Amino acid sequence: MVPIFYDVTHKLRDTILEKVKNSAQEIDLLPWMKRTALELIGQSGLGYSFDSLKEDEPSHPYYKSTQELVPVASKMMFARMYLGWTTRVGPPKIRRAIVNLLPWKAAHKIRDITDTMYNTSVEILNSKRQALDNGDEAVRNQIGQGKDILSILLRANMSASGSDRLSDEEVIGQMSSLTFAATDTTSAALSRVFHLLAKHPDAQARLREEIIEARARYGGDIPYDELVVLPYLDAIAVRLSGFSIAMRVARKDVSVPLSSPIKGTDGQTVTEIFVPKNTKILIGILAANRNPELWGPDSYEWKPERWLEPLPETVTNARLPGIYANLMTFLGGSRACIGFKFSQLEMKVVLSLLIESFKVALPDKEIVWQMDAVATPTISDVPNPQAQLPLIMSLASGSFS
Repeated sequence: MVPIFYDVTHKLRDTILEKVKNSAQEIDLLPWMKRTALELIGQSGLGYSFDSLKEDEPSHPYYKSTQELVPVASKMMFARMYLGWTTRVGPPKIRRAIVNLLPWKAAHKIRDITDTMYNTSVEILNSKRQALDNGDEAVRNQIGQGKDILSILLRANMSASGSDRLSDEEVIGQMSSLTFAATDTTSAALSRVFHLLAKHPDAQARLREEIIEARARYGGDIPYDELVVLPYLDAIAVRLSGFSIAMRVARKDVSVPLSSPIKGTDGQTVTEIFVPKNTKILIGILAANRNPELWGPDSYEWKPERWLEPLPETVTNARLPGIYANLMTFLGGSRACIGFKFSQLEMKVVLSLLIESFKVALPDKEIVWQMDAVATPTISDVPNPQAQLPLIMSLASGSFS
């Protein structure tokens, strides 16, 4: 996957270079991070290209749908909590007819978004299956050369026994999960990193120096084994999450122990909380990642250097159930993020190329992050703020000499 990651990111770098080669420019980096994230999962996950990453290229309908899905779904958040029963109302055709008749714009928008994503997935699946049927040469001529996740899944599915074989609907479901999960969250985390580097030019300069030295050792793109262990790059990318909360539902009655006792309103000491079956729970990802009792009084500060030293015992002894770096960024347990390595690699490849090539600085506008379902940057003190991350980008000294 690493060659694909570099190939896609080089296209992004070339596009930005065209914009800033003569002078510094204000660039809204958020849509570029989103387009890049979708193209990376498209090529490496599905063997499909959604975007050439050129300035004036029209957006793929699938991209537009992924960008509209979360905002529209957020408007339906409370309604969705009570709509589960609708899956038991007759066959899909009946449910579709009911949605069509409802005077509810948000539901109609979700229907249209779902149709676009589904139809695109069917098109990609049919193309992949036809290439596999036509033999190895046809597969090699496709994007990813048959090494993408979907091609591997289809080969395994073809050789599986009937009871273990996934249906087309299940495969399409996996495709949607891959693309949606890998697009918004990673692009949000990457955008947050660039904003923080613009706020902290010393950290940006230190990261650039580390990357330049590593690229010089290899005469170009840094190999995977070297890239993933660059200490300051790892420290920069380690903590940031694309979203602040996650919802889970208790599958059975359970008593959850507290990390430290609390006093109830009746004055009694409480050491655990009883959670009945089917209770919806919001997991505070940022609250865990920034808890002063664990991380110390500077827990809200962005300090990459903290990851270059041994973590305090309060963190290591807390035994947070996260799967990575004593953090809840990628959650934990059987529902943990299966793509966290993919996300980390994507962030490091993009940072390694763009920070070596460009400087990022703050504009004369205040950027405020809305911690919605997915963290979103906006401009403060403007009516109807839209998602955007305007940063001043310029050539780094000597990067293209």
